Amino acid sequence: MALVTHKDREYGAVATIGLTVPQANPIVEPEFHALMPDGVNIITSRLKGSRTDSKDRLVGYLEHLDETLDAYDTAEVDCGAYACTGSSYIVGRERDAEVMAAMQDRFGYPVISAAAAIEAALRHLGAERIVVFAPYPDWLAELSIGYWRKAGFDVVDHAYAPLDPSDTRSVYKIRSDSVLENVSRLKLDSADVLILTGTGMPTIKAIPDVSTKIGKPVLSSNLCLAWAVMQATGVALPEPTPTEPLFGGWRNRLRA
Repeated sequence: MALVTHKDREYGAVATIGLTVPQANPIVEPEFHALMPDGVNIITSRLKGSRTDSKDRLVGYLEHLDETLDAYDTAEVDCGAYACTGSSYIVGRERDAEVMAAMQDRFGYPVISAAAAIEAALRHLGAERIVVFAPYPDWLAELSIGYWRKAGFDVVDHAYAPLDPSDTRSVYKIRSDSVLENVSRLKLDSADVLILTGTGMPTIKAIPDVSTKIGKPVLSSNLCLAWAVMQATGVALPEPTPTEPLFGGWRNRLRA
């Protein structure tokens, strides 16, 4: 049972999450709404960047995060959720942490990136050996592998989705059934955890089936980010299940 801490609010009596979403991303919001328990309100602000250059767009999302958060004006936000993993892979862990700390200093509430949330979840589970499925063009997928290796994890296998290398927004065309197909070719025997990275890839429908198939925890950017912001705001979470990593209660909440 979530604790009611803001009795003066019509919505968000437990917590209000300021979710910042890439401008064309249609996946984050429905998955976050499915993952959040009753009493948690989600308000969204769009990250904006170049419409022609993928790298500039992703870096711009991060470097102008202050403008995106400032759009909340006087809304009472308890925690910010930066729902873009790709930009963190480009700028690296140190710069990502610097930006999140600067946002907390400016706005007065914690701001958590999807990449930092994945790392926190991996350490929470005690994972050391990971397999990564990255729905990115090759150049960004390689950066994602380097990011996790630099963070101290042993990437024992990885796979990339065959996407348009000129536009990272092609990730939004992926469907849950293709996620299931792609992970079937990964070498998972020696891994502790499978990571499905990318907030624009639908994962919540796939995670229970993949978890059952491989017998290991399956984490995704959106799942980890939702878990991390609820941890930061003190939301009481149901215990995880074999098919619901990190916390339970969300499997049947996602609707088409």
